[in-house]
Order: sequence, then structure tokens, then C-alpha cells
Amino acid sequence: MNKYSMLLLICLALFGSGCAPVRSGGDSSAPDDASAYIENKGSDTIVNLALAWAEQYQSLHPDIRISVTGGGSGTGIAALINGTVGIANASRKISADELKQAEAKGIKPVEHIIARDAIAVIVNPNNPVNQLTLQQISDIYSGKISNWQEVGGENRRIVRLSRETNSGTHVYFLETVLRLGDKKSKTLFSMDTLLLPSSEGIINELRDNPNAIGYDGLGYVPKDLKMIAIAKNDDDAYVLPAIATVNDKTYAIARDLYMYTAGDPTGAEKDYLDWIIAEEAQQIVAKLGFVPILK
Repeated sequence: MNKYSMLLLICLALFGSGCAPVRSGGDSSAPDDASAYIENKGSDTIVNLALAWAEQYQSLHPDIRISVTGGGSGTGIAALINGTVGIANASRKISADELKQAEAKGIKPVEHIIARDAIAVIVNPNNPVNQLTLQQISDIYSGKISNWQEVGGENRRIVRLSRETNSGTHVYFLETVLRLGDKKSKTLFSMDTLLLPSSEGIINELRDNPNAIGYDGLGYVPKDLKMIAIAKNDDDAYVLPAIATVNDKTYAIARDLYMYTAGDPTGAEKDYLDWIIAEEAQQIVAKLGFVPILK
């Protein structure tokens, strides 16, 4: 046998062993979809968490390939409806209009709660304001309050920062903070609010501008910026966002995070989602600053 033939046999042996499937829960029997590909797209809030999950899961299951991209909750749900992804990430619930679009295409989106999050209201560390009520934040973002002096700060114009409208965080902040949970409210962001395409854009602007205010998921807030303590009402305690204050429901701006599938998941997607809500994956949730769903 020549060297080329020997090398070819070795490569084939290695390739065969590398494709041996590993099922969740330690079952090494071959599944029907022996070499599965999962495409996962959507919420920018979830993207770093989803990437960490995918990396860990693929190290445990080398027969599974997982692609993770962001783009916003609306983008992920639209891709699910169009049949171009298997799992859509969303930092908000799917809307009634999106459900109608899905039903029109014969798709029944199924919701999976995969973690929880706090939305932190953030300012530059040079801003002397440390606490605000929900009503004050609503008034700032709707344009009723435009100067920091009106909420105990310096005589400076407030610069409002927000995620873009396709962001699930934007939608959640609009409904929960600007509209204070009132489904009949028509309150909107002030027209001069700067809409930024990413968490990084908000963070960078806050670092550079002492007059700015922004919001982001707790897991994305760096230590060099200041989080505002928030009170639900004037007579309530001011509370900072943290895993503990989300779990005890004292922090006012907290939410569930979701993955959506087109119908009940099966095969590799089901195994992956089962792993995500189990203890190993939920430990990653806490490490990245989100709130695990395990009790």
C-alpha cells in the first residue's frame, strides 16, 4: 500500500468517527437526522447568550451545527414565518399581526421561555441623577421632560437614546415604560429620540455624552456606565436591576425572553431546546448577566 492510499484510509476513518451522533442526555444511538443544522436568528438582546449556548452545545454534540445571527426580534420572527430559520429569538412576545401572517402560511408559532431579563436605564457616570420613577422616565422619553434639571440634575438638555423600532427591546420599553402598561395609551417616543441599531451604539453614545439617557438589557451594561434606580410609583422604593430584584419582582422593568419554533419542535431542535432550559445552559444565562428560569 502506497503512502497516498494509507493517508486516504486514515482520513476516511477519522471522518467516520467524527460523524458519530451524540443525543442529548448521553444517548449515543444515531438519530434520524444524524448530521443536523439549526438556524437561529432574531433578538440582538439574546444573540450573545444564543452564541454561548451554541458554542457549548456543539462542543457536546459535534454532529450538530448551529448558526446564530441577530437583526432584531421582528427580523427573527419574520424569518420563522417565511420558513428560512428553525428557531427565532425574541425579546418580546409575538404580535397578533405576526400570528396572523404565520397562520396565513400554515405555520403555528410555538413559544418557549428560555431566560429572563431586566431592562436597565443607563446614564453617563458624570450625570448626578441616580434615581427616577417610571412616570419620570415615560415623561423624558415622550418629550414632556427635556431638561435634567427637572428631575434633580443639572441644567442640561436631555439626549434620548433608543433601539430601532424593529427591536423587541424597543417595543417592550414603549409598552411597559412609555405607556406604563396601558394598552389604550398612544404615547410615542419623542421625535428627537436617536434610534440606534445596536446595544453597542447606545453604550458608545452614553460613554461620550454626559447628557444622554439610554436603556439596554442588564447583561449588556458595562461597569463604566451608571444604572438608574427605578421606583414603580412616587411612594415606592427605588430599586436597581439585578438577578435578585427580577426574581423577587421588585424591579419594575423585567421581562421573559423567548425562542419561537414553527410548531412543536422535533429532532435536533427539540433536543437543543430541552438542553437550553436545563441546568447546564441556565448557568450560562447567569454568567452573562441574564436571569435563569430555574427556581
